[in-house]
Amino acid sequence: SWQIRCRRSARHFEANMPMVSRMRRRDRALSSLATLLEQPEYAAGNQLPPERELATKLKLSRSALREGLEVLEAEGRIWRHVGQGTFVGNRPTPQPAALSMITARTSPTEVLEARLLVEPLLARMAALRATDAEIEQMQRLLEKSEAAHDAKTWELWDGRLHRAVAEAAHNGLLLSIFDGFNAMRRQAKWSALRQAALTPARHAAYCAHHRAYVGAIAGRDPVRAEDVMRRHIEAVREGLLGVAVAAE
Repeated sequence: SWQIRCRRSARHFEANMPMVSRMRRRDRALSSLATLLEQPEYAAGNQLPPERELATKLKLSRSALREGLEVLEAEGRIWRHVGQGTFVGNRPTPQPAALSMITARTSPTEVLEARLLVEPLLARMAALRATDAEIEQMQRLLEKSEAAHDAKTWELWDGRLHRAVAEAAHNGLLLSIFDGFNAMRRQAKWSALRQAALTPARHAAYCAHHRAYVGAIAGRDPVRAEDVMRRHIEAVREGLLGVAVAAE
């Protein structure tokens, strides 16, 4: 019948859609999704809305949305758990029981000692190994952190920036170590301590440190990247431990 022929014709058109048109559709979906992932509520580990809701929110067709999500999943920017949904960031690896126990029992002093040893090295390696795309991501996260108007938002973007540096070092073992002590950020006491220590003066100083080490990484200057990161962690340690001592 005429209706059957029309449906077949529509399916044929979709299947043979010109490559340029399909690429444009995918690129538009990717652009919309990338903008969405820049929002604080979609920080690493957070869940995306269901596909139907997301398609409506971004004004995309379901097929275009799925194409965009597939690309992001391949790039490691999202991951999917069957029956639970889609999440931002890399698929988490199971945390060894021993590491979970250490994270629960450790202190801010120990965490900061570990950060002082590991993060300057990660910054040095990032200056040597980061891709152009990774440097662009650091610069975007830097802008987001500088635009933060409250301590909680700053905390989100600060954490994402530091992990972006760790990822750009391209050393899986060091990234796992970083994630181990970075897990302290998710503990309520640690977060409250960080937010209490974030005075306007410290916020300005930390932003200057971030600009300096991201600039050093972008400039492929490993010595400066390592030095600035070390001074940054030392300043963070001084601020946090000062607040901790005052609270005792």
